[in-house]
Amino acid sequence: MAFSRMLAVAVLAALVVGAMGTKVDLTVEKGSDAKKLVLNIKYTRPGDTLAEVELRQHGSEEWEPMTKKGNLWEVKSAKPLTGPMNFRFMSKGGMKNVFDEVIPTAFKIGTTYTPEYN
Repeated sequence: MAFSRMLAVAVLAALVVGAMGTKVDLTVEKGSDAKKLVLNIKYTRPGDTLAEVELRQHGSEEWEPMTKKGNLWEVKSAKPLTGPMNFRFMSKGGMKNVFDEVIPTAFKIGTTYTPEYN
């Protein structure tokens, strides 16, 4: 019983340290406009890379998948994008992160936004 409790604590500690050791920067790239967001996402976690990125606009319950094109991630919308925008990441190593209110509606091309960990 004591071993399983110690194992659970060790696993939880590894998850917390792993999440805190992850750094994410989102840079708005050329080609972005009111209905399209193009991002260069720097995901820094040793030995891991991004597999999926999703965006949720302010006031929406729906997560929209972003498409990877080369080194960039993009999403297109029929209507103007509404910020602040939230992001959900899944890494190839299985790490999941959600960042709320990262990019405002009035984003600027060339600006890098760094989400805060809650």
